[in-house]
Amino acid sequence: MLFSSAVAALALLASGAVEARSVPSPLEIMKRTHVAGRVITKCTKSGVLALAYDDGPYQYTSSLIDTLDAAGVKGTFFFTGTLYGCIYNQRAAVKKAFDNGHQVASHTWTHPHMGSMGAAQIQSEMEKVEQAFVNIFGRKPAYVRPPYLETGGQFLSVMTQMNYTVINDDIDTGDWNRNSPQQSQQLFQNAGASGLGHIPLMHETYQSTVTTLTTWLINWAKTNNLKIVTVAECLDDAAGMYKEGTFPSNGATSC
Repeated sequence: MLFSSAVAALALLASGAVEARSVPSPLEIMKRTHVAGRVITKCTKSGVLALAYDDGPYQYTSSLIDTLDAAGVKGTFFFTGTLYGCIYNQRAAVKKAFDNGHQVASHTWTHPHMGSMGAAQIQSEMEKVEQAFVNIFGRKPAYVRPPYLETGGQFLSVMTQMNYTVINDDIDTGDWNRNSPQQSQQLFQNAGASGLGHIPLMHETYQSTVTTLTTWLINWAKTNNLKIVTVAECLDDAAGMYKEGTFPSNGATSC
């Protein structure tokens, strides 16, 4: 699909059927075309940084949103359904993230090893999160970061069928592995601020990540003239954060 789109654009240019300025270049097409089921690890443009947090909602979600809002930046929250209690018990924080313009995405319902699950189980994991999001703020997510970053087995084929963009990372902060904020900061400094924007792996379940590391990253981005954006925005896909259409709520308030 990606290749054929690029070829089509080249063919139009070669034929002179349209003016060159009206046809996007193959590079532009590749930058903005995000095929469902394809694993993405970095942004498709430079000058940006996508702060992405896994494993919420949690007790720090609301304060993290406040920190991002105070800095005038947007983050991406990969929420689970039941990892740290029922998502409906954190309804206010989840809705706050959406209402304040942050990207709310899926991290599955129970945080399982998706690569060892059957297609029906994988679909169920995703649909339960979708329904919770619809119940809480009225939209279905179009982005997912799989638990443990596992994309084996039938996972990618199911994500293709369900039209999900699959996010990985290019910097693992190691907060889950007891890295200190200073150790995580060094990883960003080593990677540098040039080239395509980073999509880091971070977890909002660690207070040091929510406070110390996030504050440092906001300042680091400012120092390096980087704009902090959502994952979808860093892929030139701001309009594709959520699936199109309206979906009925089932009225569920518990897990």
